Amino acid sequence: MLTLGNGDVRRLLDGREREVLDAVREAYLRHADEETSLPHSVFLRFPDDTRNRIIGLPAYLGGPEPLAGMKWIASFPGNVADGLERASAAIIVNSMRTGQPVALVEGSTISARRTAASAALAAASLPAEGGQETGVALIGCGVINFEVLRFLLVVRPELTDVTVFDLDAGRAEEFRERCASEFGGAGRVVRVADSAEEALGTHRLVSLATTATVPHLDLSACRPGTLVLHVSLRDVTVEGVLDAVNVVDDPDHVCRAATSVHLAETRSGSRSFIDSTLGELLRKTDAGHRDPRRITLFSPFGLGVLDLALAGLVLRRARAAGVGTEITGFLPEPRATGSG
Repeated sequence: MLTLGNGDVRRLLDGREREVLDAVREAYLRHADEETSLPHSVFLRFPDDTRNRIIGLPAYLGGPEPLAGMKWIASFPGNVADGLERASAAIIVNSMRTGQPVALVEGSTISARRTAASAALAAASLPAEGGQETGVALIGCGVINFEVLRFLLVVRPELTDVTVFDLDAGRAEEFRERCASEFGGAGRVVRVADSAEEALGTHRLVSLATTATVPHLDLSACRPGTLVLHVSLRDVTVEGVLDAVNVVDDPDHVCRAATSVHLAETRSGSRSFIDSTLGELLRKTDAGHRDPRRITLFSPFGLGVLDLALAGLVLRRARAAGVGTEITGFLPEPRATGSG
C-alpha cells in the first residue's frame, strides 16, 4: 500500500491549479451524469461537545480509471489556538479489482483545494452581469479562504482588490500579510475590513469560510448582484437563503446536518428555493450571468467524489515520479491456490 504524507501531496499539487480545477470539474460532470455512487456522509459527534466532529465521506467516481474510497476528516477548531490546523484528514483509496486498500493519502490539502476549486468553478460559471469584477471579500481568515483566493485568481485574474475579515483581528492581519506576500503582485491590494457587514458590502464576490455552527449573517449588507460562495455552509440565516438565488452541489447532501440550506428546507417545507446545481451550470456551453437584482448563494456540501478525483490525480503523479512510501505486509498474504 502506497502512503503519501502532507509534504508529498503539497509538492505534487503545488502549481497545478489548472489540473485541480479540471479534475474537480470532471468529477462534477460525472456526478451530474450519474456516474458516481455517493452515500451520505457520516458525522461522528461527541457527548457535551457541539464544536468538534469527524466526518466520513465514502464515494465512488466512475470514468476510464474508476476510483473508490473514503475521506475521514476531523474538524477541531480549538487546534488553531495550539498552533495546529483546524482540520486533519486521511483518504483511503481501494482497488476496484479486489477492494483492497491500495493507498493512504494525507487529505487536508486535498480537502482544502477541492473546496477552493469548487468555489472557483462556481465563480467562473456565474459571472457578474455587465463586465469583469475587480474585488473579492473573504470572511474567515483560515486555510480554506486562502486556498479559495488562490483558485479564484486562476479563473478571475482581474481581481486586484481583496478585502478580508475575521472576528480575531490579529488573525485577520496575519492573513492579510500572507495573502499580500503570496498574491500581492500585479498591483493587487489586500486590506482588512472593520466588520463582516463592511466586507459583505465592499465587493460583489464574497467567500464565507468560517467555523460558525449557527447562522449569523442575513446578507442584507450585500449589494444586489453579489455572488456569495458559502463554503462553510452555516453562516447564512434562513431568510438570507430564501431571499437568494440558490445554487448547490447536490440537494440531497446539502439539505442535512443543520446547514443553512437544510434549515431553509425545514422552514419552507420544500426544496423549491434551490434553483440549480453546479454540475448543471458546468454542462452549459454558453456562460450565464447571475441575477443583477438579487444575491446568488452557492452552498457546496463538499462531495466525496471531489476528494477521490484529487486523490487520483495525486496517485498518478506520485507513481510516475516514484514519490511516497510503499508499506509491505499490511494486508494478509495471499493464500496458495490448488493446481487442480
